[in-house]
Amino acid sequence: ENANRMLEGLIVVLLEELDLEFKRTGSFTCRRDDLERGAEPDSCYYIQHEAQVRNKEPIDLNRDPPPDLVVEIEHTQSALPKLQLYATMGVPEFWRYNGDELYIYQLVKGNYAQCQHSLAFAAINLTEIPRFLQQGKQHGELKMTKNFRKWVIKQL
Repeated sequence: ENANRMLEGLIVVLLEELDLEFKRTGSFTCRRDDLERGAEPDSCYYIQHEAQVRNKEPIDLNRDPPPDLVVEIEHTQSALPKLQLYATMGVPEFWRYNGDELYIYQLVKGNYAQCQHSLAFAAINLTEIPRFLQQGKQHGELKMTKNFRKWVIKQL
């Protein structure tokens, strides 16, 4: 849970510095009637489709677009089995963090392809995020967040 909150803090910094409006849905249950099962990601965000769901409570994936970004933190088991479910739902971007590395996947022709850059944060090299998360574990979240913000501003 702590890794998820720290990663969420870094995502919010990215959104703020790139001046992107967003809606967090937390551990929102992603479910559609046409699918046999749903999933509850650790975090998910509406960025490109934020305006479409801004005032919707609850969000209904039978009518509303899927989240633009889904994040899974791997504690003991891999999040890879969820990839196909999120792909079927049409989630454009999926991140998984295993405590050491951040893997970014983009939806390409109905399947996920691992990539180095984010759709939402294309201007930023996200391979540095694990380094900042480690910094947060060692020196605290405030220092991590401030250093990450400075780093992001330099990248822009």
